[in-house]
Amino acid sequence: MPNYKLIIQYDGTNYAGWQIQKNAVTVQQKITDAIEIITKEKINLIGSGRTDTGVHALGQVANFKSSEKLDLYKFQYSLNSLLPNDISIITSEEINENFHARFDAKDRSYFYLISKIKSPFYDKYSFRLPFVSKVDVDYMNKISRALLGRHDFTSFARKNAEIENKMCQIQEIHWKDKKDFLLFFIRADRFLHGMVRTIVGTLLKSAEKKTDENYILELLNKKDRETAGEAVPAKGLFLYKVRY
Repeated sequence: MPNYKLIIQYDGTNYAGWQIQKNAVTVQQKITDAIEIITKEKINLIGSGRTDTGVHALGQVANFKSSEKLDLYKFQYSLNSLLPNDISIITSEEINENFHARFDAKDRSYFYLISKIKSPFYDKYSFRLPFVSKVDVDYMNKISRALLGRHDFTSFARKNAEIENKMCQIQEIHWKDKKDFLLFFIRADRFLHGMVRTIVGTLLKSAEKKTDENYILELLNKKDRETAGEAVPAKGLFLYKVRY
């Protein structure tokens, strides 16, 4: 059976995340409904991972199988015509029948935008902080490196997260100072519910209090969500890329 891979971009503002849920509008549901209209069959759209309510994506990856061999040019055009303007299929291709968007992913990367200035054009996709222009990026990078490697991220995951295994391997983490923004980047093999936003909030809290790397390590060891900082708003978070 032909297997198709999609790369998807979406503005998550109006959605309760990626994954299909009862009584909620989600990105996965919108795309699934549109594909089923085109193919006239039930399909199982598999995403590389969930994104939370309000989180955006520049490079979400998904796959589905169809009994029909699709004309991909016509299919992608038709699919984008059916989808709302805040969801777009960037590429579509037929791929090995064993490809699985979630289980075959080697790592995923996110970035978070914090705006330094008040702008009506930045507000929807970034979090504005009054003190952010005073943040020392070298310091932020130094304390962030404490999170590199394999750790139990219970302290940085939502308390009601149903996943028992909280181990994640962070492979890359850094901050960059741009003209109007402070940009946070992170890459890992997997992420827990709310993990990236809690990490960002905790590191910003560390910057206010001028703690050192030991503070971050202590939070990891405590395995208690109450000890970490408040999660930053979802609107500044983007799923950037999934690698296979």
